[in-house]
Amino acid sequence: MLTLLYLLALHVRIKHAVRRQVPGLIAARVVVQWRERTMLSISLWPDLSTIYAMGSVQRHVVGSRIPGRLGVRTSSGVFGFTGDWRRIMFGSPAAAIDPLQPLKNK
Repeated sequence: MLTLLYLLALHVRIKHAVRRQVPGLIAARVVVQWRERTMLSISLWPDLSTIYAMGSVQRHVVGSRIPGRLGVRTSSGVFGFTGDWRRIMFGSPAAAIDPLQPLKNK
């Protein structure tokens, strides 16, 4: 439990450093499943190049090595925009409108 609390505090510090040094971070949140001792870090970015820019933030680079040193198992994934939810879930012919672009009035 102490390790999880430490990682939560570390995440806050890293998030602030990334926000200061990398333009483009839309949002970053942590979801904790306390009983399972699981922490999910979710961040939203406008494009892939801004995700790679996190590699230039020294606090992020150093911080990304800490869980392994503490014996914490980690995994990650990058998920891209795949289209309108109606098309994905129901096969509707809805157009794939980038959610980061303003909607146009008809």
